[in-house]
Amino acid sequence: MVDKSPERLDAVFRALADPTRRAMLRDLARHPRTVGELAAPFDISLAGASKHIQMLERAGLIRREVQGRVHTCRLDARPLHAGAEWIRHYERFWNQKLDTLEALLKAEDAARPAAKSPRKSRPPRRKP
Repeated sequence: MVDKSPERLDAVFRALADPTRRAMLRDLARHPRTVGELAAPFDISLAGASKHIQMLERAGLIRREVQGRVHTCRLDARPLHAGAEWIRHYERFWNQKLDTLEALLKAEDAARPAAKSPRKSRPPRRKP
């Protein structure tokens, strides 16, 4: 089931707003990673990476499994569905508006009489 609550949607968009977190999600889409593996491509400390991971967890986008000292993160894409549905709503809204505009422009073009092309006048000839 998709959680469409405003708080969850806010958390998802807030989490997606940062390029580091988006890159972490891209990596997790391939396969689960440890916190160290998620942090490695970035010039950030493990503590900094952990803050990003915590924000992704609060948004429900990742699940963390702890086995001893190893923390493994997995992608949970379900919350992204609520964001996609929110975007689709506005996509439909704008598509309807643009379809209406297109129909109005076509009707206006059809109602306008065909424009007569002006005769090309020749410049006067000069006598040698």
